[in-house]
Amino acid sequence: MNSLSESIKPFTAQLQGSLALQRWRALLPRERLALGLLGLFVLLTLVYVLLWQPAQQGVTAARSAFARERALYAYLQAQAPLARSLASQPQVSLDPANLQGLVTASAAEQGLLIERLDSDSEGSLQVSLQPAPFSQLLRWFTRLEQQGVRIAEAGLDRAADNRVAARLTLSVAF
Repeated sequence: MNSLSESIKPFTAQLQGSLALQRWRALLPRERLALGLLGLFVLLTLVYVLLWQPAQQGVTAARSAFARERALYAYLQAQAPLARSLASQPQVSLDPANLQGLVTASAAEQGLLIERLDSDSEGSLQVSLQPAPFSQLLRWFTRLEQQGVRIAEAGLDRAADNRVAARLTLSVAF
């Protein structure tokens, strides 16, 4: 205990001789009270701004994230029976040898013109289409997917008159 008081002595001596302490002692009691209250106000404001407000914002953000996750969980739980029923339905199986015929027939059915058609050794098919309206392409993509065709790669380029040229790599979905 004695060594602690001895180590504090230089600091207290320096504090006693400080200009700030001398000015504080020169103030009237009313001014000391006003400065003390002002200091307390500043301290409380800093505590609020630096500690309390960020904590409250974090709580608010966590609550909203929790509400979003809860809504997502409820949606997934509501959709689970539909997903199970879709998973239990037999998938459309397509013979890889019939892929080219199916693609050309469905493209003609949708009014799309094929510029180039190349078969790959792995059973995939590269298709280049002339520019067509995007909605027409989307309908064709949906139709192909329903028939068991998977779009492995797609490259779309915007052409004139709001049309889209497509380069696709198609394969049989397993």
